[in-house]
Amino acid sequence: MPVTKNWAYLDHAAVGPLTKPAANAFRRYAEEAETQGDTVWPSWAGRMDELRRAAAELLRTQRDEICLVPNTSTGINIVAEGYPWKSGDSVVVPEGEFPSNLFPWENQASRGVEIRKVARRENGVVSIDDLLAACDQSTKLIALSWVGYASGFRVDVQELVERAHQRGILVFLDAIQGLGVFDLDLDQVDVDFLAADGHKWLLGPEGMGIAMIRRRHLDLLRCGNVGWNSVQNAFNYAKPELELRNSAERFEPGSANMGGGAALAASLDLFLTVRNHHGVDAISGRVLGLATELIGQLRSRGFVVRAQPELQFQSGIVTFEVPGMNPVDVRSKLLHAGCVVSCRDGGIRASVHAYNNLDDISRMLRAI
Repeated sequence: MPVTKNWAYLDHAAVGPLTKPAANAFRRYAEEAETQGDTVWPSWAGRMDELRRAAAELLRTQRDEICLVPNTSTGINIVAEGYPWKSGDSVVVPEGEFPSNLFPWENQASRGVEIRKVARRENGVVSIDDLLAACDQSTKLIALSWVGYASGFRVDVQELVERAHQRGILVFLDAIQGLGVFDLDLDQVDVDFLAADGHKWLLGPEGMGIAMIRRRHLDLLRCGNVGWNSVQNAFNYAKPELELRNSAERFEPGSANMGGGAALAASLDLFLTVRNHHGVDAISGRVLGLATELIGQLRSRGFVVRAQPELQFQSGIVTFEVPGMNPVDVRSKLLHAGCVVSCRDGGIRASVHAYNNLDDISRMLRAI
């Protein structure tokens, strides 16, 4: 992580820095495009296949359930715009969702869909009981974030999915604030739809992410954004036939972000190497350990910390307030001290990753 030479980087919930392998993959693509043109296009396409494979391995799902998207919003809209809504249907979302996981559902109001917002409890807690209490026979889907972008609250996805499915309700998971840190085994946790950009905790570039559409739902969703790459014989330009792919790739209508895809694939390979060598909980254990240390240090200095008491609901996001100081001013002073954080929800949001260390935390505290 070359960023550590310059910064105590505690802002992964906003935009994470690139790993060295990701940056090298970008440079390799640029050099090839500059000197070879499309003569090496097959190798670029092969890297996109590697990205789909790596994403499927990370999530422990089937490769044909993975499609590449430019951002989380696109992945959400695949479901929101593709679902066969009927007037009177409803969608349940928690209050305080990032707009990407709100606006696509609100946009269905013109089709007669009701959006039911469920209040969060103290400290941003999302109660599964409250979500299900807002559901009835009209509810087709619950859409929520795995980890709250401001609160850092982490939902028990398995419990939510099991209880929702018992009532015939589908679940969409915005995984951008959890994927890369916490393990999600889709062989065991039957999430229906998922999307996540690669530029936060996965330490990849902006403009490249992944979505997961269960095979059983492929034909449930209308493929509204189609192109040459959506079909089974994608390279049959002379006699094109609109026969959609039998995989989630049908939702990839055209040319891919080859450089971004190569970079994200390189970062995913790094994450998988760590997981395969050190276990599925190695990264999450490190992150939660650092976050717990940060919470303790902040509270010992009299700062107001918004954090969950139970470890199972915590994440790498720690939002806090410095009494008597404007969060924007605190962030500005921290930047001058070589420490990167964000301002969210009226507080200062620090988001620690596995490569951070206690020196990074101490640097931030000294500056404050």
